Amino acid sequence: MGTALLYHEDMTAARLLWDDPQCAIETPERLTAALERLRRRGLERRCLRLAAREASEAELGLVHSPEYVALVRGTEALDVEALRELSAQYDAVYFHPSTYHCARLAAGAALQLVDAVLTGAAHNGLALVSVLYFSWHRYEYRHFWPFLRESDADAVGRGRGLGFTVNLPWNQVGMGNADYLAAFLHVLLPLAFEFDPELVLVSAGFDSAIGDPEGQMQATPECFAHLTQLLLALAGGRVCAVLEGGYHLESLAESVCMTVQALLGDPAPPLPGTLVPCRRYGERGEGRWAGRRPHPTLPRSALESIQSVRAAQAPHWASLQHQGQWGPGRGPTHICAMGRERGVTLTCLPAMAPAPSPGASSLEGRPLPLLPREPAYKVAALSCRPSPPICTAVVLTTPEATLCLPPGVVRQEEAAPQEEAEAWARPHGALAQGEALTVLGKVLCLVDRILDGQVGSGITAIPAPALAATLDVSIRRGLFHGAQRLLCVAVGQLDRPPDLADDGRTLWLNFRDEQAAALSVFHVSVPLPGATGGFLSCVLGLVLPLAYGFQPDLVLVVLGPAHGLQDPQAALLVTLLRGPAGGRVLALVEEEPKPQLAGILARVLHGEAPPSLGPFSAASPEFTQALGHLRGQLEVHWKMLQVAGEAGDTVLS
Repeated sequence: MGTALLYHEDMTAARLLWDDPQCAIETPERLTAALERLRRRGLERRCLRLAAREASEAELGLVHSPEYVALVRGTEALDVEALRELSAQYDAVYFHPSTYHCARLAAGAALQLVDAVLTGAAHNGLALVSVLYFSWHRYEYRHFWPFLRESDADAVGRGRGLGFTVNLPWNQVGMGNADYLAAFLHVLLPLAFEFDPELVLVSAGFDSAIGDPEGQMQATPECFAHLTQLLLALAGGRVCAVLEGGYHLESLAESVCMTVQALLGDPAPPLPGTLVPCRRYGERGEGRWAGRRPHPTLPRSALESIQSVRAAQAPHWASLQHQGQWGPGRGPTHICAMGRERGVTLTCLPAMAPAPSPGASSLEGRPLPLLPREPAYKVAALSCRPSPPICTAVVLTTPEATLCLPPGVVRQEEAAPQEEAEAWARPHGALAQGEALTVLGKVLCLVDRILDGQVGSGITAIPAPALAATLDVSIRRGLFHGAQRLLCVAVGQLDRPPDLADDGRTLWLNFRDEQAAALSVFHVSVPLPGATGGFLSCVLGLVLPLAYGFQPDLVLVVLGPAHGLQDPQAALLVTLLRGPAGGRVLALVEEEPKPQLAGILARVLHGEAPPSLGPFSAASPEFTQALGHLRGQLEVHWKMLQVAGEAGDTVLS
């Protein structure tokens, strides 16, 4: 199994045959530019190529009436003038003699991709077509096409589908990486994990990409890699993406490449700039609402849109309930049942937070400047880090044959010189000699190789008495070797090294059997949650927002004594933490007689999907309240924790 790529050259035949500014953006070059970039990056040859087929008329009839199918079929015989007259009867549509053939190929490619994923012929994939509902979209209070009341946040479905339509309307242009990440972390992913789909369909519209003349949003191509990677944590990684919008050819092509790289399991590149969601209406300084007078009743900003959706969906989803007390001032996807299987469909139509610097006491910062209305976006401005020669390395004392490691995961044998390892071990008696010292030498080398880009990620099994000391040395080695920011997520009975400076270079998050507490901006402790919903609330609502806001160079995930996580929970935690640091994750686990956990973590760090968490169980109101109080303490400094605009804000009308 691999990542499928579906395309057919006939889909480039249809094009506009007369002047129509409203339709001029729909060109076949959208497909050819994306495919050419995939080939140039060597991504096409890494995919499983499947030839697109035409959908049958019976398959089209599952959605469209016979009369409509017949009408489109009839365009094959029309001349240009007749095509123009027919097109004028519809909104922003043009017909071409090849339209019917292209449409059948597009629908057939999507169906073929779904079949390939559900039958196991492919694990995931992308269909490059010219053409599914969580839907995020440019809305502007119903002032933007298609001007539908049903696109607002309170349109949540009806009858048996109540709560299974989720609309997130953006009410201004200029939304960026942080805004789209916040929508995922605080709305889409909580609902999707509770829904527990068996298939994820993505209508991959890149109108939201930077430079696009239609969406006028600011999401960079790297952001689409992060969003895709987050989706791959669902449904065992069975994700089918079908190309939709996107009209800036350079931005579109780069965004498609980033999406395919994520589908292939490659780490997502670091996000550029700082990550702060848009909090006040007009904050981006762009668009139809910029500079206009406040309106006393309308909602505003990305956070206000997110807050509106959470409020509208809370009656239908346990993961959003009991959360009205989160923080001060709290005053594209359709999730649908598909027979006995479940699926999530996203329509993506038409973010930026400060990283702390050494010695910083506050995380306030300035957002990236906006591009002009029609930006001359240049792909050369992207920072594309080459993939490391080794994807994942493991340091283990047990025989490699017992782990069933996937190809590309290698056993780390290289170690730091003996004298160097002894010098780093000197402050810790537990590391003085024997197996612990041998493992430490390999860990020192592995930290260096990850930060130097020679290895993508790593796992180390450590003798239990030496775990805390090895963690302390790993932190110090990472900072010594050039990491400007290092995130440590410690699960279990592990104490923060007492002499570790609280200077903004390290962020310590600890899950343990204690009360939730923010001992400082960079030292946070939270109780170990029992229910699945509590675990997801911690990871999606606390850990990932902090991690993305911190933007670390290296993530250490430590599973210590009595960590209490089930293997699927540990795997999901490690999977999701691949994003904030561009895949640079080092997992430290206690040595076990049967290292199944180390094998699972090796596979997810290599890009495989984590196992399912199992049935959803809601967090207790008490746990949710404690977590909400902690978030309220921290969100003044960590903007990615916010899920609502400021109390008393007014909007631009």
